[in-house]
Amino acid sequence: MFMLILISPLMQLLFLGYAVNFDVNVVHTAIFDSDRTVTSRDYLERFSASGRFKFDYFVDNYEDLQKHIDDGEVLVAIVIPDGFEKNVMRNIPAKVQILFEGSDGNSASIAAGYVQGITAKFSKNILLEKAKSSGAGVSYFNLPQTEVRVWYNPELLSRNFMVPGIVAMLLMIITLVLTSLAIVKEKEIGTFEQLIVTPIKSYQLILGKIIPFIIIGFVVISIIIPAMRLIFDIVIKGSVLFLFFSSFLFVLSTLGLGMLISTVSKTQQQAMMISIFLVMMPMVFLSGFAFPIENMPQIIQYITYLIPLRYFMTIIRGVILKGTGFETYYMELIILFFMGTLILVVSSLKFSKKLE
Repeated sequence: MFMLILISPLMQLLFLGYAVNFDVNVVHTAIFDSDRTVTSRDYLERFSASGRFKFDYFVDNYEDLQKHIDDGEVLVAIVIPDGFEKNVMRNIPAKVQILFEGSDGNSASIAAGYVQGITAKFSKNILLEKAKSSGAGVSYFNLPQTEVRVWYNPELLSRNFMVPGIVAMLLMIITLVLTSLAIVKEKEIGTFEQLIVTPIKSYQLILGKIIPFIIIGFVVISIIIPAMRLIFDIVIKGSVLFLFFSSFLFVLSTLGLGMLISTVSKTQQQAMMISIFLVMMPMVFLSGFAFPIENMPQIIQYITYLIPLRYFMTIIRGVILKGTGFETYYMELIILFFMGTLILVVSSLKFSKKLE
């Protein structure tokens, strides 16, 4: 069981780290080029040269184009109308139709961003060529110059954002589930009766149950953090000591919730059901792990303030990706401390060292 506890977080980190990926690296595309000119081929070449678009189909009519979209074979369809090159040469707006298979809104929006970027660059190059050929000079057209810099995640990889969240989620799962089974297991196998006749007090029994899981939590995160560096090449930019300290405060709340579940449950199956459906799932969905909190309805945003994972998710991503520390997240630490302490006190008071 102990080996399973140590190996399972590493396995889940590996699977989830590769599976939870919102990047769109290959955009399957269908082409309907009615113009068939040098300019239209140059425009399409920009998509091919980007390395993100794969031209799967070249069609000659809308019916075939629609069929590929309806069958889900392509994400994007590019329609270049007849007269595209003539309009470009005459300074007449040259329209191109871009169709998206939008059942996956995230992929469609990312692909739309790729299309806009390529089209804007293509238009800029045409404008520069016209400026040079007319002899007016580039400065005459007053082209805006932009310099783009992406902080914290230069490659714009969703994995760099998701993996630290997966680390927080795994720490929650291990400590919460194991602790929720701690006391209820004693009830099921009959050893709870032996605890009743001992002279220890309720809070002492609570401490005896949670201290081993605190140690297990630190062992787990000590395994996951180096694995994150080796497997996904994600380096902790902040203080590792601060990360462990904030993890300890977060574990207090998960252990307290686990003990509370364990004291109110009759069986291990009941404890597991409560842990998964009433605690873990809401914490994952409302913590900002995958869904931005600011996009949620206002009432749901207020509820997220009661989720300990929300604060730890902010801390662990900030420490790993941005290198920020106590001066930035001291308020989150204070909230985690009071949450953990309150939940542990409630668990201790709820526990009754007697058979029901």
